[in-house]
Amino acid sequence: MDRIPHRKITAQIAFIIGLLLMFFGSAFLLGTLEGTTRFAILRAFFFVIIGALSAFFAIKLNKRSIYLFFAAFFLLVGFFLFLSALHILPFSFSQLWPLVSIFAGLALLPAGWHRFGSFRSRYVVPSVVFVLLGCALMVFSFRIVPFSFKHFVISWWPLLVVLIGLTLVLLSLGTKNSSPPNP
Repeated sequence: MDRIPHRKITAQIAFIIGLLLMFFGSAFLLGTLEGTTRFAILRAFFFVIIGALSAFFAIKLNKRSIYLFFAAFFLLVGFFLFLSALHILPFSFSQLWPLVSIFAGLALLPAGWHRFGSFRSRYVVPSVVFVLLGCALMVFSFRIVPFSFKHFVISWWPLLVVLIGLTLVLLSLGTKNSSPPNP
């Protein structure tokens, strides 16, 4: 009787080791491409592996939405770094760093869906805020506007206060009142 749980644990360990070997072998294979460094490829695959393991934990072990958030986030970051290492994206990381905020916003959506079975404002509003923040920072990162982010914050800080207030109002409208109505 002790063999069945032992086999299950052995199968899970073999699955994880197999995934790691596949990813590291692919990383070294892709690292042999000209114009790329092994460190850049390994860094990208490190994030992909963390994302895959988080997805494994979300599906098999704990089924918590936080693991699904980390899985989606790390997979997006890993694929972004992979495309950057292969020079498929013509921009440097110093220009594309606001994508991290966009990735966080996009990763909130499957986590919220997994937790509630539908899109709820509790996850959608912060997701939209992260995506909009990333898009706004991309405008400054690509120098589309003739002024810096610091100058924008100094000049337009009341607009930021209004946007934070709007976010809080939208979040409060999305929460249900748990107390019964007064007669």
